Amino acid sequence: MSNLFVRKATGMVRSWSVFDAFIYAFFSINLVTLGFYSFSQMYYFGGGMIPALIISAVFIIFEVIVYASLIAVMPRSGGDYVWQTRIFGGAIGFILAITGWWFTLWLWTPIYGDMLRQIVITPLLGAFGMQQAAVWFAGQGTALFVCSLLTLAFVAMVIFLGMKTYARIQKYSFYAGMLGLLIVIILLFTGSPERFRAGLDANAAAYFGTQGSLYGPTVAAGQEAFASTPMTGGSFYLILLTLPYLVFFNLWPNWGATLYGEVRGATDYKRNFAGMASALIATTLLGILFFLGVSRTIGWDFYMQANGAWWNYAWGYVTAAPPLPVWPNPPMLATFLTDNRLVQIIVLLLMSTWWFGWAGTLFLSSTRIIFAAAFDRLLPEKAAELNNNGTPVNAMLLMVLPAMLVSALYAYNVAGFRSITLAATQGIAIMYFGTAIAAIILPFRKKALYEASPIAQMKVGGIRLISIAGVIFGGFLAFLLVEWFFDPWLNTAGVPPGLYGISLANTNSVIFLLVCYGTAAAIYYGFKARRRSEGINLDKVQAEIPVE
Repeated sequence: MSNLFVRKATGMVRSWSVFDAFIYAFFSINLVTLGFYSFSQMYYFGGGMIPALIISAVFIIFEVIVYASLIAVMPRSGGDYVWQTRIFGGAIGFILAITGWWFTLWLWTPIYGDMLRQIVITPLLGAFGMQQAAVWFAGQGTALFVCSLLTLAFVAMVIFLGMKTYARIQKYSFYAGMLGLLIVIILLFTGSPERFRAGLDANAAAYFGTQGSLYGPTVAAGQEAFASTPMTGGSFYLILLTLPYLVFFNLWPNWGATLYGEVRGATDYKRNFAGMASALIATTLLGILFFLGVSRTIGWDFYMQANGAWWNYAWGYVTAAPPLPVWPNPPMLATFLTDNRLVQIIVLLLMSTWWFGWAGTLFLSSTRIIFAAAFDRLLPEKAAELNNNGTPVNAMLLMVLPAMLVSALYAYNVAGFRSITLAATQGIAIMYFGTAIAAIILPFRKKALYEASPIAQMKVGGIRLISIAGVIFGGFLAFLLVEWFFDPWLNTAGVPPGLYGISLANTNSVIFLLVCYGTAAAIYYGFKARRRSEGINLDKVQAEIPVE
């Protein structure tokens, strides 16, 4: 077996604790970055946000069961890639995992860059009185490209430094970020609508140079954008239609699954489940608390109207800038409830750590997929090399360098490139669907491995728990994919191009995914032919599980 892989063992070191994995899961469904960003774009839905948040969490619990189970059976660096290639065979697993974890993750770079400027740079520049710079960074084009490059530089640095260092960055960011969120929630629950309106006008003028009252004009701009999403209420049908957009934020508690070859105690199902499930539950509860706080002080309708006003402009549906010329960042709005500039700056600095603790999730998990494929000899062996920190540096470069080009295409919207970006979630969800199917058939395709695992006795009514969870999670993913591809509100008056913008009518998105799958297939069959000429049978390689 030692001749099948690049070397006898991967060389990965189990340098993370289960608590480190919990923080990674917690940041992967980051309330302040992905959450606030996604919520703000959901201003035109008819289903209540709180019931949608709860229902989505119930379904995603079954995702956690699937991934906690697979990790306990095969805790290897590479996650979805390793499981699918060992359960299905090489081609399907490689094509799905490489597309989901490698190619489509480039599309997330400008999204992370956008959050860097809107959550960190713009509000802090405004707080320090640099009005012109603050407004410039909130703009389109070059400002977004610069922030995407800054994101790539930071992400490359923390990944290069290794898992131990990133674990420390995560931990410090987690504690600082939670302190900042606590202060934000206190401000929201102790303030008043009157105080917020006064603070909005005064602080927006000081931060961004606005003039006059913002509240009324923002309401009008939001109504023009058809802002309508309720906090609660809406029919069950409308709530279900809200889910496929909401999961852009919370479908990711399993984001660290590719890293569990480097987590101590990863064969313990209960600990794996507890880490991911507690991250999901905690984030869901914090989201509900945030919604209630916004409703009490900022006003739920105003919050959605401010979001509608901003995105209606940012997406190019109107040419007039909104009254508040920056993204309505909720922590920033909360700080407007106090007149103390020092407190505002401290809160904004604390809340910025949510981005810094989370940013490494952009490519950290992906590097392990590339590493695992290279270790199986399906990519150049250089991609399986590790530096002194245990980082597959060349695998990281395969993420970072193409992402620079993607960031430029997005920032300047070359050939309508921005319309492609949410296809990243489609590609990942299709890969997850493959993993759900793999979980269902694992006990049959890898019977000996399954029966020797700690989850073998976990059954409900005599049926294997992993298979039950796989059916439910797979069904949920099938619902999401149908909604995304066959958008039921496409071309409805008053709604952006469909509820989700990534239907089959979005030809750019469809072409991008097809090119990704085609490229992955070409790489797989190309390397399979090359290795065959070298006397290496990749079918045998992918029938074995590598030693960490």
